[in-house]
Amino acid sequence: MKVLRGYKTELDLNNRQRTACAKHAGAARFAYNWGLRRKIDAYEASGRSPTAIDLHRELNALKKSELGWMYEVSKCAPQEALRNLDRAFAHFFRRVEQKKRGKLKGPVGFPRFKSRKRGRGSFRLTGSIHVFESSIQLPRLGRLRLKERGYLPRSSVTCRILSATVSERAGRWFVSLQVEEEVPDPTPAQGEPIGVYRGVKTLATRSDGISYENPKALDSAQRKMRRWQRKLSRQRKGSRNYEKTRRRIARLHYRIANLRRDTLHKATSGIVAKTKPDAERPRAVVIEDLNVSAMLQNHSLARAIADVGMSEFGRQVQYKAAWNGSQVVIADRWYPSSKRCSGCGAIKDQLDLSQRTYECDYCGARLDRDLNAARNLAQLTTTASSAGSNACGEDVRPAASGQTSMKQEPNTSKADLPAG
Repeated sequence: MKVLRGYKTELDLNNRQRTACAKHAGAARFAYNWGLRRKIDAYEASGRSPTAIDLHRELNALKKSELGWMYEVSKCAPQEALRNLDRAFAHFFRRVEQKKRGKLKGPVGFPRFKSRKRGRGSFRLTGSIHVFESSIQLPRLGRLRLKERGYLPRSSVTCRILSATVSERAGRWFVSLQVEEEVPDPTPAQGEPIGVYRGVKTLATRSDGISYENPKALDSAQRKMRRWQRKLSRQRKGSRNYEKTRRRIARLHYRIANLRRDTLHKATSGIVAKTKPDAERPRAVVIEDLNVSAMLQNHSLARAIADVGMSEFGRQVQYKAAWNGSQVVIADRWYPSSKRCSGCGAIKDQLDLSQRTYECDYCGARLDRDLNAARNLAQLTTTASSAGSNACGEDVRPAASGQTSMKQEPNTSKADLPAG
């Protein structure tokens, strides 16, 4: 089967190459802002807005008179920025339609102008891209050294490089390749299905008793972050000391993001067990359909919930399971996984967040709250097998018998779930 994958690694640039990358990022940012202004003005004047192709023709005409400096960068940088602008408007109109039908709450997200204050940004290049052992050759930028050897894939019969995106983060430059790879179809996993409960105190708890600790990357860095933010507020804007402190804060944010990303990848890879034989990989992974945006409305837990990365956790589980022959079942968000007893099926009327141990009033079961929820999720695979692999359609709260509505992940296999 063909899959789209991204490979990202850090560049090892000299001063001349850093300047060239900064020029490309500036050209892409300028083209995006210029195109956004042209679209707004054209729509207010005529009710129609130009496409990316129309804007690129206008921009090429301006290069000969007003924008001669753009000849110093690759034509792909502004061209791809205008295409990104078209996609941003397409998503905006899609969300407008969803809001009209009542399927979307909150702002629809009109495209915004890009500011250099948020970072130098990024730019995408297409065309002749060649990967070597310790370097990569990009259009107009030439050959750039890589800090990681042998990681980026090379063009071959089974691998086609589509584009390269160069971005800056906390003073470091990175290149990300989007490739189309031909990989063998995964063999179906044959292990026992597992349920995965996502939480805040613990990142994730599996029904087989394995748990993944939450590193609390942002919370652990709050003391240092506050100290540097206070120092930044007392310094004069534009001074050298101000820029030094600003870069230090950016590096701290980058480290927090790396710590969170590393933990999520390790946890999700362990759940799908991609390195293990078929008999040990779970044939089904059950996770909850969490309304993360609504959970963030709880101002007491909003920062802790955002620090976990629940949406990213679910996204990684879904694509990694599909690549490794496992099926993903998404339980309905109203399923009482925490309040239901995994032993007898009785459901509590009330369960406070402070109660970390689940105690059943009927059968006397006593176990960890998150483990009980994970086991309830794992039991849904048996329900799905007896009622059909897709039990969508219910909109009522499930009864104490344990049956519930669930949504099956459309990107995974459509085969029926085997009995658990």
